[in-house]
Amino acid sequence: MRTNDHILIIGAGLCGSLLCIRLAQRGYKVTMVEKRPDLRKVTQDAGRSINLALSDRGLKGLRLAGVEEEAKKLCIPMHGRMIHDKEGNKFLSPYSGRADEYINSISRPGLNMLLLDTAENLPGVEIIFDHGCEKVDLKNASATFKNSVSGERVKIEADILFGTDGAGSAVRKSMFLNKEFLFSFSQEWLTHGYKEITIPAAKDGGYRTDANALHIWPRGEDMLIALPNLDGSFTVTLFLPYSNSDYCFDNLSSPEMVKRYFEAEYPDALSLMPDLDKEFFDNPTGPLGTIKCSPWSSFGKTLLMGDAAHAIVPFYGQGMNASFEDVVVFDEILDKVEGDWQQVFARYEQVRKADTDAIADLALDNFYEMKEHTASALFQKKRKLEIAFETNFSNRYSSKYSLVTFNEDIPYSKAMRLGRAQDKAILNLLADEKLTEAMSLEDKLAMVTKETNEMLQDDAVVKYLK
Repeated sequence: MRTNDHILIIGAGLCGSLLCIRLAQRGYKVTMVEKRPDLRKVTQDAGRSINLALSDRGLKGLRLAGVEEEAKKLCIPMHGRMIHDKEGNKFLSPYSGRADEYINSISRPGLNMLLLDTAENLPGVEIIFDHGCEKVDLKNASATFKNSVSGERVKIEADILFGTDGAGSAVRKSMFLNKEFLFSFSQEWLTHGYKEITIPAAKDGGYRTDANALHIWPRGEDMLIALPNLDGSFTVTLFLPYSNSDYCFDNLSSPEMVKRYFEAEYPDALSLMPDLDKEFFDNPTGPLGTIKCSPWSSFGKTLLMGDAAHAIVPFYGQGMNASFEDVVVFDEILDKVEGDWQQVFARYEQVRKADTDAIADLALDNFYEMKEHTASALFQKKRKLEIAFETNFSNRYSSKYSLVTFNEDIPYSKAMRLGRAQDKAILNLLADEKLTEAMSLEDKLAMVTKETNEMLQDDAVVKYLK
C-alpha cells in the first residue's frame, strides 16, 4: 500500500466530500478546493437545489465512510408516491411491497455539512473555499485557482487530481480541450426546466400534507413534485416546458398567469403555497440535462467522478446515490490494485461506465413515467401487481424501481435490462388480458417470469447478431 501521495480534489460537494473522507481514512494527504463559500458559514441561495432522495446505494457509501447513522438523523422516510389529480383526490402508490424498502428525503446542504465536518476532522485534510478553478495541468495533477474574495491566484500541485466539480466541471473542460488524447463528450438538455417553490410548515410546526411520501401532481406535459423537510415544510419543484406549450416558462410572465395556471392544474397545491407569487418570480429557472463523456481519466494522473463524469436528470432520485456509489466502486478497486493509479483509473472506468450510462437512461425513462403514466389505469394495474408480487414472493420478484433503488449489489445496467423486460412483459400481458382475475397470484408470477425470460433471451440474441 502506497498512501504517501498528495491528492487534490476539485469540488467539495457531496461526491468530493465523500471521496475526501475515504482517501483520508486510507492515509492520504488530501487538499479539497471549492469555488463556492463554505456553506456552513453562509445562507444557501433559495431555489437552487432540488431536494435529494437518499436510498440504499447512497447509504452504502455513507456506511463505508462511517457516517450512515448520523446521516439518517437528517432523513424523512418516504414510502411511496402520493399521486394528486386535478380534482384534489390523492392515493398512495407504494415504492415496494416490502415494508423495509423506502427512500428518504434529505437536505442537500445538511448532508454536505455533515460530510465536510467529517472530512475536516480527519488528519491530513485541508479544505479551501472561495477558490474557482481557472486552469488544470492534467499531466502533472496541478491546478490554478482564483480567490473570489481577494482576487489572488494560487497554484496547487499534487500527485493525483480528482475532478468532482459537478455538471459544469472545469476539470472535464480541460480534458475536452486537450489535444493529446481523444475525448468524447455529449450534453443533452430536456425541453423542460424546473423552478422551486415552498409549502411552509403549519402554524404548529407540523406538516400541511402527508409527510412520509413523495408527492406528485402528474399532468402529462407538466409535473409538480414535493418532498418533506425536517422543519415541517415541503420543497416543491415545478417541471415545465420552456416554450411551445399552453403553459410554459416563457408565457407564465405575470402573477395572474401563474395563479390561473395553478388554479387549473394544481388547485390543492395552490392552497398550500402562500408565497407562490413571490417565489415563482424570485427563484431561478434551472435547466435539466444529461452529460456523458469518456475517457474519465487522463495521463494516469487525473480522474473525473460524480456529476463531472455523468450528470443525469433527477427523476429517478439517483444522482447523489450514483455519485456515492462511484466512491464505493472506486474504493473496492483501490483494495485490489492500490499503488498503480493508471491501472486503478482504467479498471474503475471499465467497471463503472456502463452502469452510469444505464442510470442516465433510466432517469430519462422515469421523467416520462412520472409526468405522464403514474396516474394512468394501466400503469396502476402494473404497480398493484408488482406490489402483490413483492409482498407475497419477496425473494422471487423485484420491480424495476426496486432493482434500481433498493438492491445496491445489483449493477444499474443489470437492473435496467431486467427491469425493462419485466415492465414490457407485464404491460403486454395486461393489455392482452392474459392475466385474468381467475388466475392465482402464483400463476401470474409464473407467466410474467416466463415472458420476461423470453424477452431477455431475444435481447441477448439481437445483441449477439449485432
